[in-house]
Amino acid sequence: MTVRGGVRSRPLFGKRIVITRARDQASHLRRLLEAAGAEVLSVPTIRIEPPDSWEPLDSAIGEVEEFQWVIFTSVNGVDSFRRRLSRIGKDLRALRGARVAAIGPATAAALEAGGLLPEVVPDEYRAEGLVERLRGLIRRGDRVLLPRAAETRDLLVAELERRGARVTEVPAYRTVAVKEGAEALRSELKAGRVDLVTFTSSSTARNFARLLDDRERSALLNGVEVACIGPVTRDTAAEFGLRTRIMPSEYTIPALVRAIVDYYANKKGVP
Repeated sequence: MTVRGGVRSRPLFGKRIVITRARDQASHLRRLLEAAGAEVLSVPTIRIEPPDSWEPLDSAIGEVEEFQWVIFTSVNGVDSFRRRLSRIGKDLRALRGARVAAIGPATAAALEAGGLLPEVVPDEYRAEGLVERLRGLIRRGDRVLLPRAAETRDLLVAELERRGARVTEVPAYRTVAVKEGAEALRSELKAGRVDLVTFTSSSTARNFARLLDDRERSALLNGVEVACIGPVTRDTAAEFGLRTRIMPSEYTIPALVRAIVDYYANKKGVP
């Protein structure tokens, strides 16, 4: 996103926006929001860590030629897979004997950066869209490797197994709750210095909500807008009474920022 003109002419000038992504993954969202004129407050609610054991992933990598499909559902999964391959002197080209699917464009880009072009990327960037895109491609008896977060939705596994696939699900990383920013966040909310909170995954929404009790969420978030990257994240936020006002039709970081800009542009046009 390119924004021309002075700071005051930028569409998000005067808006203070909280981002809740893991600290080492927040830079892209921060840059886009700041380029649009927003002041960004980083309150990471998650941290990405290694799984409890690398053995399941390493074992799967050791027999990767036995799988007909490898499916990646996040950039974190791709990064962890690449790092474990590099330990044995290999890279993502080791998967060229398999058919590879990515849940969305960011995950696909991470694979392409490692020299591997995924065969399947769904139009809808969530498990339901991926299942639909794989319909008719995965055959009964196909072995499918699914390296992903240690705790995640089981819809993809259930649907693939229902179609007769043999799914090997291995933890590639863990998502850990971060609470260190709770007091600073509470202080900013009490002072009325937050306009919008962004959530880019269910875990960011869930862990943000748990930083505040029910009474605090109701009182401190009154008048604070919520932006979610997609419907799964939106539904998680709703479980904690957080109503999503902004959600892009394409579930990516640039689309999320565009939706935020459009939302405030439309508000300015309302008498």
